[in-house]
Amino acid sequence: MIRILAVGKIKEKANKDLISEYVKRLIPYVKLDIIEIDEAILAKNASDADIEIVKRAESEKLLTLISPSHHVVLLDLSGKNVSSTDFSHYIFKQYVHGNSDITFVIGGSHGVSDSLRKRADFRLKISEMTFPHQLARLILIEQIYRAYKIHYNEPYHK
Repeated sequence: MIRILAVGKIKEKANKDLISEYVKRLIPYVKLDIIEIDEAILAKNASDADIEIVKRAESEKLLTLISPSHHVVLLDLSGKNVSSTDFSHYIFKQYVHGNSDITFVIGGSHGVSDSLRKRADFRLKISEMTFPHQLARLILIEQIYRAYKIHYNEPYHK
């Protein structure tokens, strides 16, 4: 079982359609569940303290959705950058070690709290570049699909 916990909803139809396509492609391989929580709205002139409150609140909501048995992978700008092949090996290594519930977490636009960062079993950086959270979700789902294709040595049609 793979779970994606994300702050915010996908707004653009094109992104929704692409995500739906990859979810459909993953059906033969793994059960995938995407859970979205509401993103807090901050004023443009929000203080650092306000931002910290939002980060903590969003992170606490996310933490309530994670059970102790979940293997948690946090998308994090300061995480480890891996190749698609290494990502595939990582996922399937978790299955071998009995971690059959993998939860990927995509925090809000202001990041996540230290408590959520500490709960992560692995911190993944999807790129040196910065992407909007909606696009990060699409990239993550595509890479999960690619990981299965790599693992089963199946061709991947771009």
